[in-house]
Amino acid sequence: MKLSLTSWSMPSLTLTEAAAVSRALGIGAIEVSLFYRSGLNKGLILSDPDAAAAEIRALEMPVPNYYHLFGEGLTGRNLADTASLDENLRDFKQVMAFADAADIASVFVLPGIVNTGQSRMDALHASATALREMQAIAQDHRAQLCFEPHVQSFAESPDIVRRLVDDSGVGIALDYSHFACLGYRQEEIDPLAAHAVHVHLRQAKMGDLQAKFAQGTLNFPAMFATLRDAGYDGWLAIEPVHQDYMNTWYDDVLTEIVALRDCFHDWNGGTA
Repeated sequence: MKLSLTSWSMPSLTLTEAAAVSRALGIGAIEVSLFYRSGLNKGLILSDPDAAAAEIRALEMPVPNYYHLFGEGLTGRNLADTASLDENLRDFKQVMAFADAADIASVFVLPGIVNTGQSRMDALHASATALREMQAIAQDHRAQLCFEPHVQSFAESPDIVRRLVDDSGVGIALDYSHFACLGYRQEEIDPLAAHAVHVHLRQAKMGDLQAKFAQGTLNFPAMFATLRDAGYDGWLAIEPVHQDYMNTWYDDVLTEIVALRDCFHDWNGGTA
């Protein structure tokens, strides 16, 4: 397993600056999205994937993952909205072309929300249909597709997430914090490690999506071992944030990044 750093952890930095921080901290890989000063140009990705990829190649460092959002916020053109499927599939073809041109290992999307008139199961079935269609496109590309279960989506429990994996055939961008803040014990989340395509690291506790490293309840050495024993050998993206979502404004992001980096290095015998 190897560490990377999410560019959106540092919302005031450009992508080049965020990549420089990753280098300075000895992490040496950066993850990209559409958000904040480091955000990519969605219009360019969709209209000219090769041109958009040139910015990524210019970083001259591994870019393990791209986080794509089809619409605006959590609700816009979300995967559980059946009316958005055709538009999303059209865009996804361009997204995958961009990821391959930029040599990005994986792309993650959000599973969707409970839309007007839906139940959780309705949303699950709609999302699974969309993910199956996207997976059919992804099979012709090097980059892997995955989805991130998150707070405020329909996929807020390990059981529903496992059902979505089974129904769609698509793996997970696994972030324990989204389950821990809802009160799930770490051992209840652990079985999802077998389905991880990508992993995010952030400390959390019941009621708080993000907590200071010393004050959260996630046992990261145990998590690393669970992932290893499940056969995961991919990237671990360090992702403390400074943003409005779930009131994650109040931590020293750089201190939390270093704490997570050091925790992994200590568990890994002091090696990157």
